[in-house]
Amino acid sequence: MFYEPSKGHGLPHDPSKAIVAPRPIGWISTVDREGRINLAPYSFFNAFSTRPFIVWFSSEGEKDSATFAEETGEFVANLVSSELAEKMNRTAVDAPRGISEFGYADLAMAPSRLVAPPRVAAAPAALECRVTEILRPKALDGTSTGAVVVAGEVVGVHIDDAFLNDGRFDIVKAGNVGRLGYMDYSSVNEIFSMRRPRWEKE
Repeated sequence: MFYEPSKGHGLPHDPSKAIVAPRPIGWISTVDREGRINLAPYSFFNAFSTRPFIVWFSSEGEKDSATFAEETGEFVANLVSSELAEKMNRTAVDAPRGISEFGYADLAMAPSRLVAPPRVAAAPAALECRVTEILRPKALDGTSTGAVVVAGEVVGVHIDDAFLNDGRFDIVKAGNVGRLGYMDYSSVNEIFSMRRPRWEKE
């Protein structure tokens, strides 16, 4: 089949998120100017630079995570392990502003070192970030998409030593959780390696 997204796909469910999958989940913790804490998962999340180390998350609408990050200039991206998947899902609740999802999902907080937002204590890894820019993408016709993209430079990295194996972060042990389409998720339970080819001049 072929379809133009602007004209509809004709399927019972939108396949777009299933096609662009799996996607890492940024479990974003933030605080606002008044010190209110928010925690929410974002599947539009990834890294796009290593030097400097920059990550971003995209909020479909002006939600608390993006709003708080814009207010204070800081956020933490926590890794979702397979053991934390259900609690991560609980933090996706549409709680009123001022209600901490940490408490709602029965998650312990741990202090960050360089930024104000706390991190998820049980997360195998967490990235302390300072906002570098906020983008509001436009559609082809110039209208607003309503999305808010928050980019941040990673200024501090927490890794639970239990997930280090011969100096490498063991993503199979952590069972990194990824978002698929519809209501589906995946967990890393197998990896394979391939070396990038090099062009050999004759």
